[in-house]
Amino acid sequence: MTDNYARIVRSNLERLYLDLSPDLARKLPARQSGERFEFDAFGAKCEIRPDGILLDTEPQDGPVGILLSLYALGAQSELCVPEPFKAFKDFPDSMPYAGAFVTHTQQILVPYVENIEKNHGGIMESLKGRPAPAGVGGDFVFVVYPLPKIALCYIFYMADDDFPASVTCLYSNNARQFLANDALADVGEYTSKKIIDLCK
Repeated sequence: MTDNYARIVRSNLERLYLDLSPDLARKLPARQSGERFEFDAFGAKCEIRPDGILLDTEPQDGPVGILLSLYALGAQSELCVPEPFKAFKDFPDSMPYAGAFVTHTQQILVPYVENIEKNHGGIMESLKGRPAPAGVGGDFVFVVYPLPKIALCYIFYMADDDFPASVTCLYSNNARQFLANDALADVGEYTSKKIIDLCK
């Protein structure tokens, strides 16, 4: 399976560089040095180049590499429009991925809610976060940018005598402009895994 992932990454990079957009650095957006493009992704420095994709110098030959290559292939001139944030299920044709999204993006965080609250400052710093817009509910809330043009709004409810802890993850309004539904679900999953790593 790992070899299959690596082949997909290589194939996507071949497609990207075969007809390289002269505006790719602006569309991602990224810092360009020759054929290399650098931007922040999932709390790390991402480098896309003809021979591979790196996160903090680590080669990405698996699912994250595929996701980053798809983000580059789908780069658009449009800016990220965060608000109003949207639930994943509100994206057209998202139903086949909705169950996995709930399990791997939201429920995976529930055991860590207290630790996330204690460490939310560091989480926001790593993931280019900012405060959530006024009026968003929850016991605590923050917005992070796992990719330059995709924002996620995480809403956390602490456990009390009546209800268990819970987590809701919303997407920037036009996130679907930059990735397909299955890849967007993966963005949520890998962002939540990064949040867990940052609060341990």
